[in-house]
Amino acid sequence: MDVSLERRIEILEENMEQLRDVPARLSAVESQIVQLRAEMQTGFSALRGQDDETRREMVRLHDDTRREMVSLNDETRREMVRLNDATRREMARLNDETNAHLRVLHEEVISRITLLREGHPTAFRKNERKRKRR
Repeated sequence: MDVSLERRIEILEENMEQLRDVPARLSAVESQIVQLRAEMQTGFSALRGQDDETRREMVRLHDDTRREMVSLNDETRREMVRLNDATRREMARLNDETNAHLRVLHEEVISRITLLREGHPTAFRKNERKRKRR
């Protein structure tokens, strides 16, 4: 604290000399901040534009996928109806075939019963042949 007034003024002048560049440096920083802010706004705007484009693309893909699914669903339904109809026809054919076979077997049984009642020995011959084969 015993520093002379002259020395104190010198120190003050040195400090002021160092502070002289501060406004220019502060202005440069301010300019850089303004430029950074403008660039960020441009970047964010571009991102929003890309975001909008991405949304539109997703909606388009969603719509395309939905249409494809509806088409495949309709095609599957038509195929199921076709297969169901074919299965019904085949089952009806097999049922008719089975019924015809059962009628033949029924007639054969009736015929054998009749032969047995009449006392024909030939009624057993078919069965005897089957037993001998076993």
